[in-house]
Amino acid sequence: MPLYHTEDQAMLADTASGFMAEEGNIAKQLRHWRDRDCKDGFGHALWKQMAEMGFTGMLLDEDDGGLGLGHVEAGIVLEEIGRNLTPSPFLTSSVLAATALKHGSADMKGRYLPGLIEGESVFAVAIDETAKHRPSRITTKAEKSGNGFRLSGSKSFVVQGASSDMIVVAARTSGSDEDEEGVTLFAVPQDAAGMTQNPVRLVDSSMASHIAFEGVELDGDAVIGEVDGGRAILNALLTAGRIGAAAEGVGVARGAMDLTIDYLKQRKQFGKLIGEFQGLQHRASHLYSEVEVARAVVIKAQQLLDAGAESAELMSSVAKAKVAKAAGLAVKEGVQMHGGIGMTDEYDIGLYMKRDRALQEFLGDAFFHAGRVAEMSGY
Repeated sequence: MPLYHTEDQAMLADTASGFMAEEGNIAKQLRHWRDRDCKDGFGHALWKQMAEMGFTGMLLDEDDGGLGLGHVEAGIVLEEIGRNLTPSPFLTSSVLAATALKHGSADMKGRYLPGLIEGESVFAVAIDETAKHRPSRITTKAEKSGNGFRLSGSKSFVVQGASSDMIVVAARTSGSDEDEEGVTLFAVPQDAAGMTQNPVRLVDSSMASHIAFEGVELDGDAVIGEVDGGRAILNALLTAGRIGAAAEGVGVARGAMDLTIDYLKQRKQFGKLIGEFQGLQHRASHLYSEVEVARAVVIKAQQLLDAGAESAELMSSVAKAKVAKAAGLAVKEGVQMHGGIGMTDEYDIGLYMKRDRALQEFLGDAFFHAGRVAEMSGY
């Protein structure tokens, strides 16, 4: 498969690029909501606009009211979100939760998907239970209670958890904490009795929650898929989310690089544009090549996932690790080439560094995924 977009995908990229640059730019969204200490960290009006553009339901099947598009198309939107640092629930709602809800019952889909498609609902996903991403260990318990379950335990850093209408929760219904089997996914409504949230603001000004479940009563209709059979759905959700996060990371890298190149063309020292200095030209060229390689890896991972290839899971970790390196280089070089002013809030380059740090930790950092690639390759 060629590592570039088809004609239709290129048209989508043009549309998404123009829309995000106009409506999702840093001044209108990130700085606006950050400076107002918004409890959600994003604009619901923009989310509604994204729904009108068809973005929110693009991964959902046409039978469920979605567009029936793939992860290449979702990645196009995510790249523009990253490029403009647009605060949005797209990754958590339209990629992660949507992937899980595809396995839900007809009643569950009817309950939640229309709100997502119309931009009225926001969803979150609660997987991690510690500061680091370790999805192999699930200690939150869901014990049988009458015709349903009683949920007990805690989850950490649930992005947009307090703003969500529903949270997809991974819990253990049988076996020990490290077992592959015995995991079940639940759709937990925001108003569930016994669920408490402690919202925190992350380094990139987005919001996450530490959630405690104290005997939360759920009926059997809250189960996504089969009881004890949630690991396969969880893995599918994680693969889609990791590739999506990598696509957003490419956008962050490209946005930081574009900002830096523009600065090199404007800033003068010793009577010359600093972009004329050969040392900075070499660094800019190296950065460009690294970002393009990372972008190609992400497109490959998206194509494999859309094709249902077994290697998509491996490539999701390859993409996440590679993008972490490339985006990390982009933001560091950006701040350094801006000089001292790059450390000030007046310039946007520092905001890219903050978003990169948050994205690198989301669903596993470079070290986690490098180790996972080694294990899956037989080392």
